Amino acid sequence: MGIVKEKFKAVATPMIEEVKNLLKDHGDKVLDTITIAQAYGGMRDIPALISETSLLDPIEGIRFRGYSIPELKEKLPHAEGSTEPLPEGIFYLMLIGEMPTPDITKHLSTVFAKRSVVPKHVFDVLDSLPISTHPMTQFTTAIMAMQTESLFAKAYRKGMSKKDYWDYTFEDSMNLIARLPRVAAYIYRRTYKGGVHIEPDHYLDWAANFAHMLGFENKEFHYLMHLYMTIHADHEGGNLSAHTVHCVGSGLADPYLAFAAGMNALAGPLHGLANQEVIRWIQAMQEELGGGVPSKEQIINYVNKTMSEGKVVPGYGHAVLRRTDPRFTAQMEFAKKYMPSDELVNVVWNVYDVVPEILGSKGKIKNPWPNVDAHSGALLVHYGLVESDFYTVMFGVSRALGVLAQLCWSRALGFPLERPKSMTTEWIKEFIAKQQ
Repeated sequence: MGIVKEKFKAVATPMIEEVKNLLKDHGDKVLDTITIAQAYGGMRDIPALISETSLLDPIEGIRFRGYSIPELKEKLPHAEGSTEPLPEGIFYLMLIGEMPTPDITKHLSTVFAKRSVVPKHVFDVLDSLPISTHPMTQFTTAIMAMQTESLFAKAYRKGMSKKDYWDYTFEDSMNLIARLPRVAAYIYRRTYKGGVHIEPDHYLDWAANFAHMLGFENKEFHYLMHLYMTIHADHEGGNLSAHTVHCVGSGLADPYLAFAAGMNALAGPLHGLANQEVIRWIQAMQEELGGGVPSKEQIINYVNKTMSEGKVVPGYGHAVLRRTDPRFTAQMEFAKKYMPSDELVNVVWNVYDVVPEILGSKGKIKNPWPNVDAHSGALLVHYGLVESDFYTVMFGVSRALGVLAQLCWSRALGFPLERPKSMTTEWIKEFIAKQQ
């Protein structure tokens, strides 16, 4: 260990204990409008953001412009033969605030198809990366490479009025959403399919075309992409990826820069990366137990083992939700319709039967219920998309719909540069001393 690292350890170690005791003894003390615990606790439950596109209710789950997921499945336009909503519809709903007609949804599919041409240099940049590069790193690199196409950046450089910020933000956002499936599919095919790429089919809708370019022509998989891209589209403004896009965009970074930042946030294991961690955890459990569908008793023992090793059970628990995530329920309903006998899916359901009770009995988390990540990987594996490192890229393609719709609203409403006030631990200690 180097001299500076030793020195850092020497000053950090006692402070870790000091902060822990400070929170224990004074965490509920109020600093103007928030508590000390909230200041140290990742700003949890502090109402400080405006996000027009969706709102997360702790009991009912996500609502997009007031509509629950069951209502969206019923009211949003569907593709022919599919019972799942089209993602173009959820984008229109979030952006405009009204339920789209089938015609406007089809119009959006056509618009995205026309805007979907990706510049050659983006593919050249991707091809320069080692094949072993994580797909999310490739994804954010490609988004940054596309920034050369930003209309907002070009207009700002020439000088534009504040009242036009939303206009160029909208144009960049539409182009980004249109091109992301092509970029993501290219990453998948170069990483896992020997670089054999599939040209887009512009007669397909946005999500079905993504499935086609990935190499999946099964209609059921197209229906799954309709559902997947809809339910992952947004989760109000305070989640890490959405907040990052909002924060970076508040500095008038163009949508490419802001969205790339949000995707780097999504890549963390406490956010979007969790969907690949769930599958790996289940597969590790199956391998350790000899394969097949473990009994509930075996699952209980494995969960307890996981927790005893200081690890989390991936896919369970949420910062806001206090019941089973409706997005989990929507995927479970899809699985019961199309793959009720699938082995991995049945393991997911058995885990669901036992984990909430175990986590709830420990009393360590407020929400022991599954979130969206607990089920999504099993559905993808069923249709042959087994490369779990790619799952977060798919999440990112979907999340673009919500965060970019909100970015358009942020610029239209003229939201200012985000700049919260920070404090030091020494300031907190002085504050407590003055109160006493």
